[in-house]
Amino acid sequence: MKNMIVKGASLVCFISLLIACNEKKEEPQKEAPQAVTVDKEQIKKEIQAKEDSFAAVYNSGELRNIGYYADDAVSFFQNRAPLVGKQTIIEFLKNDIPSTADRISFTTKEVFVSNDGNQVVEIGSFKVVDSTQAPINTGNYMSLFEKRNGKYVVVRDMSASDMPFK
Repeated sequence: MKNMIVKGASLVCFISLLIACNEKKEEPQKEAPQAVTVDKEQIKKEIQAKEDSFAAVYNSGELRNIGYYADDAVSFFQNRAPLVGKQTIIEFLKNDIPSTADRISFTTKEVFVSNDGNQVVEIGSFKVVDSTQAPINTGNYMSLFEKRNGKYVVVRDMSASDMPFK
């Protein structure tokens, strides 16, 4: 009996040593995702250029070639239901175009860029002036841009006038 206990204890010690001395296989390390360098100032310039282009198209009165909105964009204007889809937004804008002497302009104030540069939230202001450059309407807006096919397009936007209600 004593011999069986010693053999059992020896076997347990031997198995313990085998397990303890067994080399642990290293798991292959995952490569860290490469950091994307995002140039916030360059993106701000790119967004401002999009705003300038949108203003030029809007001021021309010809909204056919507007590349500003994504097909699935949603736009929120004051005192109306959300406008869903690029075509719906364009139809609204066609009906909203002021007289040919009036001009709209947009100024990008801030941009908040996602770490990968694929989404940008823009905070800006707008101004509509008449032929004498007198302000007709001014206000602020917020737009969410998403990079699709290498170009930023607006997927959501909203604006609010800071002029008193009449």
